[in-house]
Amino acid sequence: MNRSRRAAIQSTGAFATLVSLGLITQSQAQAAVSAAGFEAKTLADALKAVGGTPATSDQVTVVAPDIAENGAVVPVGAVSKLPNTTDIMIIVEKNPSPLAAAFTIPAGTTADVQTRIKMGQSSNVIAVVKADGKLYSATKETKVTLGGCGG
Repeated sequence: MNRSRRAAIQSTGAFATLVSLGLITQSQAQAAVSAAGFEAKTLADALKAVGGTPATSDQVTVVAPDIAENGAVVPVGAVSKLPNTTDIMIIVEKNPSPLAAAFTIPAGTTADVQTRIKMGQSSNVIAVVKADGKLYSATKETKVTLGGCGG
């Protein structure tokens, strides 16, 4: 089984489970699976796919280590103190596919997300937040001692 087929089966199963549990709607799952931003190969293309160039905001925080011992499992997250936050995206500037994660924030919930991503090399981790229809961001550099995006 090739990688793209395996990834498609895994993501479809994961989203089906989330829909069946009522944690996300079917339209949210479809939007996440078909997001063109995950196919972007450059930082500029990833930013374009998420809606454009964000303004820097001190209300957005990137949660990432200063040094990651293993690039294959780097814990990252983002917190938004902006009211009406609807989306949070994690972008890794120097990754082969910069858009690493995207989250839809349901109304009335705290805009605080955490995940683990792969980083091929030391890079800026950018949190892009959509609030009131506008984009905001924060950036933090994370140094990687052992890359995780190699084949």
